[in-house]
Amino acid sequence: MINLKQLFAICLFLVFCTGLHAQDKVPQWGVFELTLKGSDAGDPFINTVLVGEFRHGNEVFRPEGFYDGDGIYKIRFMPDKQGEWTYSVTSNHAELDKKHGSFTCTAADKNVHGPVVVSHKYHFAYADSTAYTPFGTTIYEWAFQNQETQNETIQTLKSSPFNKVRMLAIPPFKGGYVDGPDKLTVFPFVGTSKENFDFSRFNPEFFRRLEKNIKQLEEIGVESDLILFRPYDGGKWGFDKMDDETNIRFLKYMVARFAAFHNIWWSLCNENSFIRQLTDEDWDRYFQVVQKADPYGHLRSIHNADRIYDYTKPWVTHVSLQYYNVAKAPFGSSLLRDIYRKPIVNDEINYEGNIERRWGQLTGEEMTFRFWNVYIGGGFATHGETTSTGWIGKGGKLNGQSPARIAFLKKIVEAGPQEGLTPIDHFYSPNLAGKAGEYYLLYFGKDTPATWDFKLPKEALTDGMKFKVDVIDTWNMTITPVNKTFEIKKSDNYSFSDKSAPVKLTGKPYMALRITRVDGGKTPTKPQKKQNELNEDLN
Repeated sequence: MINLKQLFAICLFLVFCTGLHAQDKVPQWGVFELTLKGSDAGDPFINTVLVGEFRHGNEVFRPEGFYDGDGIYKIRFMPDKQGEWTYSVTSNHAELDKKHGSFTCTAADKNVHGPVVVSHKYHFAYADSTAYTPFGTTIYEWAFQNQETQNETIQTLKSSPFNKVRMLAIPPFKGGYVDGPDKLTVFPFVGTSKENFDFSRFNPEFFRRLEKNIKQLEEIGVESDLILFRPYDGGKWGFDKMDDETNIRFLKYMVARFAAFHNIWWSLCNENSFIRQLTDEDWDRYFQVVQKADPYGHLRSIHNADRIYDYTKPWVTHVSLQYYNVAKAPFGSSLLRDIYRKPIVNDEINYEGNIERRWGQLTGEEMTFRFWNVYIGGGFATHGETTSTGWIGKGGKLNGQSPARIAFLKKIVEAGPQEGLTPIDHFYSPNLAGKAGEYYLLYFGKDTPATWDFKLPKEALTDGMKFKVDVIDTWNMTITPVNKTFEIKKSDNYSFSDKSAPVKLTGKPYMALRITRVDGGKTPTKPQKKQNELNEDLN
């Protein structure tokens, strides 16, 4: 049998002898990679034009290629439809130009549903319309850690509720990355320090390592919210002080290398306004560079610091917000929905932990409370942990109390309406979300009522509708059905109610109610079946 080393040698032989290597078959939303042999003379990162054209019926994609070092050039493509695709190559170098061929796109791999897209204006779904609700976490620097820590991070994510991670594409400057056991030896550009970095030449080895990490996330069904720029050099490396030409070349290179991965989101920058030399007009241009270069239209946003970017601009697909107070009450996210008319992702709501910095001191209760507020408000949230293991920086293991409670919330949300939670009558009842007339989640937060009178906003309701109620303890993670069916009648111009005895509550904080319509003699809806299964799992 041929071992992996021999197979790799054969592939290299084909590349060098024929000048072209590509797969015959690729699964839907997989990565088709065309490898070409050319010259490494001059500076291939600057002086090369390389574009592929991929056709399937009337559909045409034109992704740009990139130089991968050692005379190897690549074009990557993500086919979105099954069947035969043809391709051709255009280049300003004769040895790369006028290559052509075809391949077959087969059925998608198991559990692969394509890239995430905006759905129903305020929500997300996969490309094949499978529901997707982001539950994010923050591990900025996990890709720059040793192999043991990276593997530990993946194992932790496998058993966590998190299906999206925010991660840096370029390491920040830290003393530990210069000296000691965490010393970095491979950088995005050729060189080892500010004194000898060659910003005209990327270091392919650095990006190959980053690709491995993104593939690891892809394999476990986690989206990579890849942060392209960040301000954390303090003048030591200069990656946050690059000139405009270098910035644009970097953006195009990142899109060429990574856009064919279906689990990519583009975050233009973390705390963008802390890169003081760049204006909002500069960020406008950079957004448009990414938008134009990415043939698949991956999600695009930017994370703010002390100046909030205008998320209404057409090249922004969703809001990626750092504004802690939004998560302290449900109305925060619903208000932002009305302002931006886009999905609201609260990507930094402070972190669970015990460090000296005030942004890393949330209790598990407070982090869980903020998550519930955000989702009841019709938004989405991103977790972070700053305990002794330093999850937001290095990854590794999670030690906090909130992840288990976030997992509980995730199961409840995913068992609800397929399109996601929508605020219902949010001007007067900001703590109520769901799907009017069918499904409601009512979150009491830090309030401690002993009872609740059955009363719902009038939208989509009529006399005689019947409902069941589950009492949810969001901290202790229990669901207790109320042994009664509630029948509503119009009570005033704004609401319907059941005038019988109220629902008894515990008088403790962090309680919620799930209210679902029931129709005697009818088969339960899919969400109801999911809810029944969830009840059985948890009780």
